[in-house]
Amino acid sequence: MTKIARRGICLVLSAPSGAGKTAITEALLASEPLLERSVSVTTRAMRPNEIDGVHYHFITEAQFEQALREDALLEWARVLKGTHAYGSPRAPIEAALAAGRDVIFDIDWQGHQQLRQKLPDDVVGVFVLPPDLPTLESRLRGRGGDAPAEIARRMKVAQDEISHWAEFDHVVVNDDLPTAVASVRAILHAARSSRSRMPGLPAFIRGLV
Repeated sequence: MTKIARRGICLVLSAPSGAGKTAITEALLASEPLLERSVSVTTRAMRPNEIDGVHYHFITEAQFEQALREDALLEWARVLKGTHAYGSPRAPIEAALAAGRDVIFDIDWQGHQQLRQKLPDDVVGVFVLPPDLPTLESRLRGRGGDAPAEIARRMKVAQDEISHWAEFDHVVVNDDLPTAVASVRAILHAARSSRSRMPGLPAFIRGLV
């Protein structure tokens, strides 16, 4: 198999809750060997079913603040002011890109903005939309456990998130999951073949001509 040296891609999937980005992410990770998940750092406590370094890198608040001072995070956020923080560590992501591996991110539109500011030439943003709002609400209700007031709050947040669709390179409507997965896979493969991603292309071409 012909191999041409290339730089990896930051594939960002953003969507309102219930649109299906997690399902699309898992399907791609299961079928794309050169794609890996960005494992975030967090200051919250580890839950019983979680593994450090797999689900998150669990760090202290002091370590998080030091990472911010050292510009060691490509994007970060606090869920609420004064509460637990989350962020994407710079070093493993940049190492993966340099080695020609692609990294997938499940982050919101604000994280996408920060990531694009830090790595402007490496980000491919995909916004996943539901086919309509009733379907989105039905998916949220189908998860179970949330009171009607919480469903209403999530729907309001979803509409705010949807308003940021134009900030992304691509938009995929998840009406049918296999079709949506195929669409995002096509975006990934097209981005991989972009001339700007292949620093080894000139040497390969010289071998042909």
